[in-house]
Amino acid sequence: MTVSPGQQRPQAPPGLTVGGYTLLTRLGEGGMGVVHLARKPGGQRVALKVLRPHIIGDDEARSRLAREVSSLSRIRSKWVAEIVDADPWGPIPYVATRYVPGYSLHDQVQEDGPIGGADLIWLARSLAEGVASVHAAGVLHRDVKPSNVLMEGRTPILIDFGLARVADDPRLTHTGWLLGTPGYLPPEVLYGEDATAASDVHSWAATVAYAGIGQSPFGSGPAMAIMDRVRRGEHDLSGLPDALRRLVESALDPDPARRPSLDRIRDLLDPDHDPRTPLPDGPPHETEDLFTMPLAIAAQAGVLPQVGPDDLTEVRPTLVDPQPPGPWVPPPTPVPAVSVAQEDFWDDHWHDHRRLPPDGWVGPPLPDPAPRAERARRAVLLIAAAVTVGAAVAAYPYLATGLVLLMVWLLRSGSMTASATGDRQRVRGTAKWYDAVVAPLSAPWHLVRSIPTTLLLWFWAAGFAVAAWLLCYALSVDMKLTLFVSGVALACGLYLGPGGSRVRRPLSRVVIPLSRATSTWGLAVAALLLVALVLGLVSEAGVHWAPASGRPGS
Repeated sequence: MTVSPGQQRPQAPPGLTVGGYTLLTRLGEGGMGVVHLARKPGGQRVALKVLRPHIIGDDEARSRLAREVSSLSRIRSKWVAEIVDADPWGPIPYVATRYVPGYSLHDQVQEDGPIGGADLIWLARSLAEGVASVHAAGVLHRDVKPSNVLMEGRTPILIDFGLARVADDPRLTHTGWLLGTPGYLPPEVLYGEDATAASDVHSWAATVAYAGIGQSPFGSGPAMAIMDRVRRGEHDLSGLPDALRRLVESALDPDPARRPSLDRIRDLLDPDHDPRTPLPDGPPHETEDLFTMPLAIAAQAGVLPQVGPDDLTEVRPTLVDPQPPGPWVPPPTPVPAVSVAQEDFWDDHWHDHRRLPPDGWVGPPLPDPAPRAERARRAVLLIAAAVTVGAAVAAYPYLATGLVLLMVWLLRSGSMTASATGDRQRVRGTAKWYDAVVAPLSAPWHLVRSIPTTLLLWFWAAGFAVAAWLLCYALSVDMKLTLFVSGVALACGLYLGPGGSRVRRPLSRVVIPLSRATSTWGLAVAALLLVALVLGLVSEAGVHWAPASGRPGS
């Protein structure tokens, strides 16, 4: 049943208890069970899902539930209605989660209209945080949609982690069907493929679009028509703010490989985060089976929609070996694994929101990504590095130039190797142990692959160096100073030229941490200037043209 805003909710039978919880009010129900507002004597209120007997009826189904509860109990996030108690093996199996007193996003939009301005940006960012916290526990949500997002004030709270895969209901999985909402299921799931982290990104985007425009981006009508639009990527995002619309549009791409990762989405929606610094949250941990369970918690007025024939979508069922019965004990919360630092191609298609014009961004005020003093320290450190390169070129023109060009080639190829590894993890939805083996084995290929663009960058930087050389020649500057100025120009050209982003990113992973504290920054600058001073003294004794026998033209 569905309880709409304004309707009176049916009360639970007086004095009825489940697992020591007294049932207070029925919040809603769906195909998997009934959700009650419940409380233990002296305890906090919880949303107690009592699972239907025909869904959880044998040891295999209960073991699946126990395994899923064990995984989901690791989620501890203010953006998620986390599990607080469960008993998969009791006479009446149940799962208790944090109670969220609020309407669903679906009902709130229906009552009050679309969300806009800073509230919409806040919702998009918070919802991405909630999905990321689920992934960090090693599971996928699989069913992000407006009715599975409860609004605690203006804060979205994720509920209902998946549907009938836990139950393995023969009436559903044996016929190859699974409950779902067509407008919010990604195209790869509609094709019968396994879901990945990118699948939740697609559902996140459809849900954010609903919040901003007041309807599904794929329209309404028969389920088959909606699913056909999803497969083809035919959506209508009219009404979304321009900057957010571009991000949502990219996340709704039918090709999972072309969607931005959750880390990238959080970067673009968080003005306080430096996009060049990798986030600690990686893709989901590797698990044998990323099935999910229903935790549909209705709001005060109830939010669970009536399930109909249009809610059936074909997917492949997954079987899991049963586990022996036993008491369920929540495992300790693990530290999220750090994913391979990746550079994704969204930099070429999506401009950082800090560079958007004021009327193109509707979010909260956008502070600088770092304090002005820290950004100044970064600039000084980079200048010191360029001065060191210039001093090296002045002392050893051929050797220093060759070494700098070689380092640029290696940095660019290494960046491409990391990008390829990150892309594979994003498409696959999880890191694998063999990524650490595949990455170095693929490095030679990326060395070759980076040659054309590296040559372009070299020629670009050489143009800077030649221009500096000609300017010094016109001013009758001596050879040592001419070489120094040309070396600095070469370094600037390599850093700022076409394709220089694959040089800047690896260097930023060193420059940014060193610049955060004045002490480490001072030591780094002093070390560079000391090397530059030593090289300057060497050049004073005479320019070393090795491996050539002398200066050009001599």
